[in-house]
Amino acid sequence: MNVLLTGAYGRCGTAIIDHLHDDSAYEFTYLDRDEPDTSGEYGDHETVVADVGDARAVRDAATDQDAMIHLAGYPFTDGTWDDVHQPNIIGMLNALEAAREHELETVVFASSNHVMGMYEIENAPDLYYGTDVPFRLSHEDPVRPDSYYGVSKSFGEDLCRYYVENYEYPKRAHAIRICVVRWAEYDHPYGDAERDVNRGDYERDSDEYEEVVARTKGMWQSRRDFAHMIDRCLQSDEESFEIFSGVSDNDRRWYSIENARETIGYEPQDNGEEWDSPPE
Repeated sequence: MNVLLTGAYGRCGTAIIDHLHDDSAYEFTYLDRDEPDTSGEYGDHETVVADVGDARAVRDAATDQDAMIHLAGYPFTDGTWDDVHQPNIIGMLNALEAAREHELETVVFASSNHVMGMYEIENAPDLYYGTDVPFRLSHEDPVRPDSYYGVSKSFGEDLCRYYVENYEYPKRAHAIRICVVRWAEYDHPYGDAERDVNRGDYERDSDEYEEVVARTKGMWQSRRDFAHMIDRCLQSDEESFEIFSGVSDNDRRWYSIENARETIGYEPQDNGEEWDSPPE
């Protein structure tokens, strides 16, 4: 299967490269705004350097592809509408138009938990503590974006559904509401808190540290579980639009993974509750 991966060298893109690049089932084309660092571990990958806001560039990159994993976009919740408009709105349209024109069977879209972010805001920080969670959000619950970023991802989901239901291609689109996927260095439930300590935001034994750990134990999706979910999406033969929660099998998660289990056979290996300290 020929797969175009946009936003290839970000946190989520590199998780896919780390776990699926050598899989004989796939032949990847990597697209990113920047060339990879030639001295780094991804420096030897051939890369299409382009911005997803450039419709022609995206169409050209989609030539002879079977599927697209669309990760590229503006990633911050404090962004303005101007920040998200070109990369997340126009870029989404360009990706789906390229998939339609070149008859790609599958689109996997990096949506976000921030499509549902107001549920967390209203229930934090109590939501973070303990495994008796008050709810498990699923694709059936009303969207409640917490930012322009969240709104842009909700738009992306709607546009995916529109294309699947109104055009011959793509045959299927899967939106993953990514929770917490981190760089390999911080790929564990203590990762966000350790990152914050390393940049001097607070001390390791502080209340702030404990709260961040508690949240991440509910929201973490390990890099291998994320790549596994991507693989299951690419291998699916369902001709439909689906929404999945991008999270590991954490005891205290407040996002449901039942739809992903039942629809694409998602079987995560990791659980944030299995960690009681950061790695040595």
